[in-house]
Amino acid sequence: MSDASAVATLSQATHIEHGQASLLRTCVFSTDHKMIGKQFLFLGIVMLILGGLMALMIRWQLAWPETQVPGTRWIPEPFMTDGRMDPAFYNALFTMHATIMVFFAVMPILIGAFGNFLIPLMIGTRDMAFPVLNMLSFWTAVPAAVVMLASFFVPGGAAAAGWTAYPPLSAVPSYSGVDWGQNLWIISLAILGVSSMMGSINYITTIINMRAPGMTLFHLPLVIWFLFVTAILLLLALPVLTSAAVMLLFDRTLGTSFYLPEGGGEPLLWQHLFWFFGHPEVYIVALPALGIAAEILPVFARKPIFGYRFIVYALITASALSFIVWGHHMYVSGMDPRILGKVFMVLTIAISAPFSLIALNLLATLWRGSIKLSAPMLYAIGTLSLFISGGLGGIFLGSPAVDIPLHDTYFVVGHFHLIFAGVTLFAIFAGVSYWFPKMFGRSMNETINKVHAVLTFVTLQAVFFPMHLLGVGGMMRRIYNPLQYDFLQHLQPINVFITWSAIVLGFAQILFVINFFWSLCAGKETERNPWKANTLEWTAPSPPPHGNFDAIPVVCRGPYEYSSPEATQDYLPQDLRFVQTASQA
Repeated sequence: MSDASAVATLSQATHIEHGQASLLRTCVFSTDHKMIGKQFLFLGIVMLILGGLMALMIRWQLAWPETQVPGTRWIPEPFMTDGRMDPAFYNALFTMHATIMVFFAVMPILIGAFGNFLIPLMIGTRDMAFPVLNMLSFWTAVPAAVVMLASFFVPGGAAAAGWTAYPPLSAVPSYSGVDWGQNLWIISLAILGVSSMMGSINYITTIINMRAPGMTLFHLPLVIWFLFVTAILLLLALPVLTSAAVMLLFDRTLGTSFYLPEGGGEPLLWQHLFWFFGHPEVYIVALPALGIAAEILPVFARKPIFGYRFIVYALITASALSFIVWGHHMYVSGMDPRILGKVFMVLTIAISAPFSLIALNLLATLWRGSIKLSAPMLYAIGTLSLFISGGLGGIFLGSPAVDIPLHDTYFVVGHFHLIFAGVTLFAIFAGVSYWFPKMFGRSMNETINKVHAVLTFVTLQAVFFPMHLLGVGGMMRRIYNPLQYDFLQHLQPINVFITWSAIVLGFAQILFVINFFWSLCAGKETERNPWKANTLEWTAPSPPPHGNFDAIPVVCRGPYEYSSPEATQDYLPQDLRFVQTASQA
């Protein structure tokens, strides 16, 4: 039997086996990468909503301290008293809001959902390298999320030492008043670390070994490059956080002293381990977001991506540098700013160069393009815009002379959220609206998405840009009632403005949620390639069946051959093969 016949026979057997599987096996404990991607998407959406509600509660408290938060009178004491927030519960809220948004909302959607759904389709294979391991990666993330949310319901409440969990505050239960809530926080992150490592191994193996014929590394779509490098970062960085978390749990429960100074431990060890993971983590969420933008911009500019190879080289360079800049988070920890501070400052400024190159190449892609401002394009442009504006704050904070007075102020919060909230949210909206027809075979309402894109961009800037002004004015990050401080009272109108903007931003997301779920059931059915794109996923049916392709495609060219003189149309699919006629010879 030939190789082609063997592949066809195996594919047919796989389709029959999948078709005869039970509903539980097909939709719940599925090994199909597309179903697992959708599961990650729905998990991330649920956690995104929960994290967003926590953010609104935090903002209410900062704008109108110790007043009744609407709709919260059902929350019992000691967390809230007749809808008024207790300081300890406020500490738990900002800890859990950040933890949920970073680890259980943004990462599952950008990496888990898009990575699982897109990688096999875009490299031209039928599934992930290890389908069972892929299923386990999701069903390990679910108990991690359950454990994290369960921490709200144990005596003492949820973790309240901040999402960075610095010892000794996080290492000694009596310091924060939280016992098992903090333990569950640690256990949850350790479980999630195992889930992410399983997914990373799958992504890396699949991209290296299972590309379609002709799909060289430099024929890969950029979003796959960005997900590939993200998986490598996860595999290198997450074991550090997981190990650090286990040592913290041992300090809390077994009497060890990894971080406790009275037992000979070193609290700063946690900071080094956390930020050795924490700074690559910024790129772990930002890189897939930039990859989605890079994928969408040439499609709706109808021209090739500008500087494809330079973007790839810049991506690799920035990712390598991300592991040696963690010290700029620790300028106030006691390091000598004249020696170590200067080293980390130079490296931090250096890492802005490759990211600037990526951003400039994406902007150049738009130059003189035949731009169509569809909803995915608006979201992609918003992603790039927020990355540039949010990244500028990082250049300021990279200098010890600036960072030391601004450290732990709302300047850091504004910068952090423009990247983590602005860039990632817009990339999620861009990716969902762009690949929704391929995921579900239906299209979302373009008009609603365009209104949502504009409203979200304006209100998001109104929320996070003024935070930089609060930081310059001296407002601290972890603060329960700004009115308790005389020097902050004149800044309170800005807090009120931010909160009203956040409320409008929150309500604007209802548009997207309604559009998403309405379109699942009643959206207009779409063709295979509604955007006239070149990459391989658009050659599969919408939605793709189990096994993805009728036959494995053969790649003939790169993914961004738009407005090519070889084609009669303004797009040229990667697998379209030209047959040279006698008149052309």
